[in-house]
Amino acid sequence: MRLDKFLKVSRMIKRRSIAKEICDKGRIEVNGNKAKAGTTVKPGDELVISFGHKKVTARVDELKETTKKDEAASMFTIVKEEAAGE
Repeated sequence: MRLDKFLKVSRMIKRRSIAKEICDKGRIEVNGNKAKAGTTVKPGDELVISFGHKKVTARVDELKETTKKDEAASMFTIVKEEAAGE
């Protein structure tokens, strides 16, 4: 699944256009490598996302084409959350 679609379906980022923009600015890494919006993600991949003043590390647990709001959180696990300057 494309990274931008995963971020939207999992509701880590609300809109796919915003997810694409963040990817294109180089603020997301997949398994330690800078990722573009079209990067393919699979279960077990580790995402590091820089949002404003924080850095979130999440692990992809499962992929779904669509999901309900209450099921979206099961698609990933937050491994670490820290201030961006750390």
